[in-house]
Amino acid sequence: MSLRVLMMGTGEFALPAFQALIDSSHSVVGLVTQPDRTGQGHHQHANRMKELALAHNLPVFQPDNVNTPESLARLRAFEADLFVVAAYGQILSAGLLGIPVRGAVNLHGSLLPKYRGAAPIQYAIWKGEQESGVTLFQIEPKLDAGPMLGVVKTPIGSQETSGQLHDRLAILAAPLTIQVLDRMEQGTLQPEFQVGGEVTKAPRLKKEQGLIDWTLSPKQLDWHHRAMQPWPMPYTFLHLPGKKPQRILILELTPATTWPGSSRQAPALPGEIRVDGTQLCVRTGQDEAGQNAWVQVHRLQPSGKRGMTAAEFLRGTSLQEARFGNEQPETSP
Repeated sequence: MSLRVLMMGTGEFALPAFQALIDSSHSVVGLVTQPDRTGQGHHQHANRMKELALAHNLPVFQPDNVNTPESLARLRAFEADLFVVAAYGQILSAGLLGIPVRGAVNLHGSLLPKYRGAAPIQYAIWKGEQESGVTLFQIEPKLDAGPMLGVVKTPIGSQETSGQLHDRLAILAAPLTIQVLDRMEQGTLQPEFQVGGEVTKAPRLKKEQGLIDWTLSPKQLDWHHRAMQPWPMPYTFLHLPGKKPQRILILELTPATTWPGSSRQAPALPGEIRVDGTQLCVRTGQDEAGQNAWVQVHRLQPSGKRGMTAAEFLRGTSLQEARFGNEQPETSP
């Protein structure tokens, strides 16, 4: 006998799993998703989860607060055996979790117990992890702490951004969801408790965390740079003599393989810029071998302008005595 499943999700991470449930032998009884939002200019943001539900004639419930008595009564009316949650966007109360007979499960974009919280994909790249994955776990009141019901693992690509990894993990989450629900229906699930000593946190990112710290090693800069895409985006401030600092997004960079410029030039400090033809290089902290190191910036986007290659940028900007850094220049003690 198939399970009656209520999907709870808003973000696109949930979309492949929702489609897989619709196509499975289980019975999807509806979707709970965030209320419709309008942005600047009053343009409504598309909710692809809602669009998919309506395309399959599934009822959609969009409460401002899913935990009110009125919302809980509406959830009971679905008569679901199980709630499947993914990128929903609201905290679920103990009263809500107690409604379905089999409780609620959550798809989380990390290998728990590492990176509990709102930004597990970004933190995995930022901290230099070589592997990531998706964990489906039983939801308990404590954040992301319930027993693990199924896990799928994947290597993190050497040039993969958070956005790219997010999309891959969303696809991997779909068959994992069906496998776990099938085992739940058959009574063959073997939950695994999380090891408390291995817990790490991944709180929601803030916009200012996109600011690049040029004192990091090239490897650490690469991790941070890829982790901050597509949001909040890695950025820095260009300092030129006699001009106000200019905010610039760094769209693409790689560790430099050769020392830029002349060996007779004075040693540079982290953030200082050297130009060699059409190459734009920035001094970083030392590399893992303790040697002076650089990264090469390939694409960037000055504030208020389009993204461009370093060569395009250099045609319109002289970078003599230029450096990247914080908005406010550092002062000597």
